Amino acid sequence: MIRHQQALRNAARRYATAAAGSGPQARAAVPNYGLFNQRLDKARSTILENKPLTLAQKILYAHLHDVDSMTSAPVPGESYLKLSPDRVAMQDASAQMAILQFMLSGMKQTAVPTSIHCDHLVEAYEGADLDVARSWQTSREIYEFLQAASQKYGIAFWRPGSGIIHQLVLENYAAPGTLMLGTDSHTPNAGGLGMLAIGVGGADAVDAMAAIPWELKAPRVLGVHLRGSLHPWGSPKDVILALAGKLSVRGGTGYIVEYFGDGVQSLSCTGMATICNMGAEVGATTSVFPYTPSMARYLSATKRAAIADAANAQQAGYLSADAQVAANPAKYYDEVVEIDLDTLEPGYNGPFTPDLHTPRSKMAETVKAEGWNDKVSAALIGSCTNSSYQDLSRAASLARQASARGLKVAEGTEFLVSPGSEQIRATMERDGIQEAFEGIGAKVLANACGPCIGQWNRDENPVVKNRETNSIVSSFNRNFRARNDGNPNTMNFLTSPEMVLGAALSGRLSFNPLADQLVDAQGQSFKLEPPTGDELPASGYAQGRDEYLPLLEHQPDTQIPISAKSARLQTLEAFAAWDGKEFANTRVLVTVQGKCTTDHISAAGKWLKYKGHLENLARNTLIGAANAALDGRVNEVRNAVAGLQPAQGTIPDVAMAYKRAGVPWLVVADYNYGEGSAREHAAMQPRFLGCNMVVTRSFARIHETNLKKQGVLPLVFARPDEDYFIFAKDPHELVVRTQGVVGLSAQSPAVRLIVDRVQDGQTVETYEIDCTHTMSADQIAWFKAGSALNLIAAQQQA
Repeated sequence: MIRHQQALRNAARRYATAAAGSGPQARAAVPNYGLFNQRLDKARSTILENKPLTLAQKILYAHLHDVDSMTSAPVPGESYLKLSPDRVAMQDASAQMAILQFMLSGMKQTAVPTSIHCDHLVEAYEGADLDVARSWQTSREIYEFLQAASQKYGIAFWRPGSGIIHQLVLENYAAPGTLMLGTDSHTPNAGGLGMLAIGVGGADAVDAMAAIPWELKAPRVLGVHLRGSLHPWGSPKDVILALAGKLSVRGGTGYIVEYFGDGVQSLSCTGMATICNMGAEVGATTSVFPYTPSMARYLSATKRAAIADAANAQQAGYLSADAQVAANPAKYYDEVVEIDLDTLEPGYNGPFTPDLHTPRSKMAETVKAEGWNDKVSAALIGSCTNSSYQDLSRAASLARQASARGLKVAEGTEFLVSPGSEQIRATMERDGIQEAFEGIGAKVLANACGPCIGQWNRDENPVVKNRETNSIVSSFNRNFRARNDGNPNTMNFLTSPEMVLGAALSGRLSFNPLADQLVDAQGQSFKLEPPTGDELPASGYAQGRDEYLPLLEHQPDTQIPISAKSARLQTLEAFAAWDGKEFANTRVLVTVQGKCTTDHISAAGKWLKYKGHLENLARNTLIGAANAALDGRVNEVRNAVAGLQPAQGTIPDVAMAYKRAGVPWLVVADYNYGEGSAREHAAMQPRFLGCNMVVTRSFARIHETNLKKQGVLPLVFARPDEDYFIFAKDPHELVVRTQGVVGLSAQSPAVRLIVDRVQDGQTVETYEIDCTHTMSADQIAWFKAGSALNLIAAQQQA
């Protein structure tokens, strides 16, 4: 242990020295491909025994923290990799808690280049500049906190209005063959530029920022073979919509999705980014494309020609899968999915889940059969998923066709556009794209996430005010119930920007622009011609306004403002270390029924303002969860302890009652618990309220890791289809103790729950329930210390 701590301190000094000379960056430096190849060659010649590698494996093994300490090849799904990321990116909602944790680490500067992007706290309402100005009024305290922390620790700070994190990373920081951690689940967007970009919680980001090797369970690699090329109405979005339909929301869990085949060469860099972005919706660790000429063109267009030159020399080697893999993909990929771009048709995914896929040609009959509301109340394009120049120019070509016929968006349909960055907005304005959209009735919103994440002030709209069933169509990436506007009856259908335009002009979900006709201002029927657009702007990208360039000051003496009276920021207190004993007298707070995403566990929307104040945010814990023991009622549980109040109440109210009384509790949950956003608050809030275990039928990857980081023990039923239902009947009667927490081991991943059913003070039945865990030796050390942060702080002080 002493040797391990010394190695960590040496690593911290090494990283800090390397970072000190560079400071905050406006753009990524040229990657050190020589070092990557050196590391990869060493891994190949030792633990990998010169076996052929996929692209994803090459990038991972080129970032192994210490290959000399490894004695055998990693086993996918079993072994843990210790990796050294090249970069960290954070958005403003998740950055608050990450910075609060980093402040406790003892570090003077981030060990790797890091950036903060203010995109989540801007509410869409009046549009563009007015909404940004209002965000300064409502969130100034947060922005000033993040800006001061950026200056103190040498972090690039992108102000509100500058753009969405994933678009800004693609434009400035993504580089082929590098490894980045981002505190947002759609971080894989950068895979469109050949980067291995992985969404994580803030505690994982703190690892990289503090020079601690980052742990990842060795992923399997799912190869997606793309053949042919898209037809004129086709979009890269259709690729991931179809793949989500094939795989489901958990079909990619434990995999990196790697695309290959001749179809890859037909796609633009930004189109590949769209595909990688929404790969988060199949549960994948990340997604990645091999380096292509379109990536080189995009790098040059975004003032990174030097990176393109360096990457060009690596195209046939480091930045592509080995030739043997391409020749026999079924042998080297763990699974292969075939997609024929020539026959791929546009599609819609939804409602309420991003994997319910309906081909465009089947949409009209499906709308009728399912009883979906055919009237489209809002059509939205842009966001981090689809706001590239190519996306917007193609959509604008359809808008111009409509304008030429005197047609605007359908009556009763709101049309909103979210540019991905100030660069995109300025270029869109210069090239007449904004004019084309506004000409048919669009409102252009701020360069921010807005409606995509629920930052949409739609409260005065009758469909929200009256909780009416209504349909919206968007080019976004996620569509869980109530996510966009807070109305659980708003059905969001995900599709391409081109299809969104068709829905906006017709006002109908069932409208098929490939076959159906519109009626112009003169009453004449006409059919839209296929969209056209440019991969990159012919005149180059416009820079936009200077105030949206990043702040790149490093001032180590900067004081970080946190008021003791603040309702939005709160200095963190370390969680208590494990007491070395088995868990006992643990109550079941709730048995969660069905889908439970991080939106259900830690809601966004109006709660975003509390992301830096754990105590206040804890008041929304699990408020979206359905209780299996109360016929699926949402946010309602019975109090298991006689005499405590409330006897029956909301989940956070009962959890707080347990906390005050010193009663430990656990959550039992269904399959894929914690899917969706990377938000670590969904792990921190239960921990803060006294949760010691979460027991599920299965976990989503990021959330399971986040629980481990916060000192919560994540367990999976050995018999998920049997034991889960024991907890679905009167869980308030159950009292749980453990066998196996003492002696917790990575080599023996078993923990037994002894569950007593207690009625009127008497045990009437006892169950023995076997569970498994996936804790590595290092993760067990986090658990014993009380959290990963506690361990980091102890190591910095040693």
